[in-house]
Amino acid sequence: MTNLNPSAKAMVPFVSVDNMMRLIHHTGVETMLRDLAAYVEEDFRRWELFDKTPRVASHSDVGVIELMPTSDGEAYGFKYVNGHPKNTSEGLQTVTAFGLLADVYTGYPVLLTEMTMLTALRTAATSAMVAKYLAPKDTHTMAMIGNGAQSEFQTLAMKAICGLKSVRLYDQDPNATEKCARNLAGCGLEVVKCKTPEEAIEGAQILTTCTADKQYATILSDNMVGPGVHINAIGGDCPGKTELAAGILSRSDVFVEFPPQTRIEGEIQQMPEDFEVTEMWQVITGQKQGRRDNRQITLFDSVGFAIEDFSALRYIRDQIKDSEFFIELDMLADPDDPRDLFGMLQRAGTAHPV
Repeated sequence: MTNLNPSAKAMVPFVSVDNMMRLIHHTGVETMLRDLAAYVEEDFRRWELFDKTPRVASHSDVGVIELMPTSDGEAYGFKYVNGHPKNTSEGLQTVTAFGLLADVYTGYPVLLTEMTMLTALRTAATSAMVAKYLAPKDTHTMAMIGNGAQSEFQTLAMKAICGLKSVRLYDQDPNATEKCARNLAGCGLEVVKCKTPEEAIEGAQILTTCTADKQYATILSDNMVGPGVHINAIGGDCPGKTELAAGILSRSDVFVEFPPQTRIEGEIQQMPEDFEVTEMWQVITGQKQGRRDNRQITLFDSVGFAIEDFSALRYIRDQIKDSEFFIELDMLADPDDPRDLFGMLQRAGTAHPV
């Protein structure tokens, strides 16, 4: 009798949303954020090995759908991700994502995973890893402006990696601030709910902006930002979407992931094409200076880059080995004779007639 059971070569590990959440709880949120930050930092140190290209984006009036690919020559990874700000009003996530990691030598996938939850974790881990290099010494307070889906992750990453002690929350929707404060209760941080962005930034050494509207906006005006702070600008992530007044950029030392992408999508899309920026990998490898003194304004113009997703995919691949946090999917055809794919199809019809 013909055996049509899939071979081991046909199976690809798949991490569902449920299994991702089980893995996070098993590991611990703050431990996972620290671990992800370490993987991202490791890949920033070998930045020059990677294929790099701005993400492939398909824009519409209501949002964007993107593919984010990269490879280090041994593994290839990509993420599918959308950004639809209007989704919240319809009871849907603004951002959803999934990703795949493959072996360059064979081209076979070795991991398929949800990345909605994982993107939130890696974004926060990257922010805190960068802040470790750029934030003022003895940083203890962060203003979290925009209290949506990313806000708790950002806050906990800054606590786990930078030693944050207090967070000051502001959102134009008070319900979002209440949600964030409720979720952060009992996490070991002082949580202060604020009624204005000006109130939120009082006494804060890190200013994080993370709003979702797909438009040019001024979440921080020039006169709101004084010397000696680190700005973590993560809301501007597509053409036509910014959060900071251009005057802030002019007074700041701006650090980016991949300039060709950030000049299209980041805060610096407001600035001339020759506006000076520093690539963050150069700071991490010691080739360029980060924070110089306690009056400098540093700004991480973060739009998210494929190498960060690659790091997250590597981390999940390593974590699920010999674990119960995945299932195997029969994704790849594996005929006995690689040249006889049609014969495999014919035998399936014989074994399971319609």
